[in-house]
Amino acid sequence: MEEESIEAISAIPSQMYAAWNRGDVAGFFAGFAEDAVFADLEGTIYLSRADMIAAHEVLLGTVMKGSQLVGGDVPFARIVSPGVGVVHSRVGILMPGEEEPPTRISMQLFVVVWRTDRWVVVALENARMLSLESMAALESLAAR
Repeated sequence: MEEESIEAISAIPSQMYAAWNRGDVAGFFAGFAEDAVFADLEGTIYLSRADMIAAHEVLLGTVMKGSQLVGGDVPFARIVSPGVGVVHSRVGILMPGEEEPPTRISMQLFVVVWRTDRWVVVALENARMLSLESMAALESLAAR
C-alpha cells in the first residue's frame, strides 16, 4: 500500500519517465485518474486518460519514437491539504541519436489526489522551458 506522503507524490514523475523510455504509453498514464485533464506542450487539452493514451500511442509510434526522457527531477512537491498534492517536475528529452545534455527541457505541474489508497494524477500541465532570449528569437521569427 502506498503512503500519503511527499515521497510518494514525488515518485510519480520518475515512474512516468521510466514508462516513456520503455515506449509504454499505458504505463506512462497508469497513475492517472480516468477523468484526468492533461494540457500538453502544444496546448491540446485531453479530458480523459483514454484520450491521452490514444494520442500518445500515435506520438510514441511516430514523431517521438525512440525518444528518451532524461535528467528528471522534482524541485517542488507539497501536500496542500489532506488528500491533495502538487508536484513540479523538470525533464529533458533526447531524440534518437542525440547526446546529453538535452536541449529540450520541459516542466510539468501535477495535481494529485488520494483515492482508494493511492495517489492519482487528476491534472497535468506540460510546458517547455525557454530562456527569455529563446522566446525573443522565436517571436522575431514569427513576426517575419
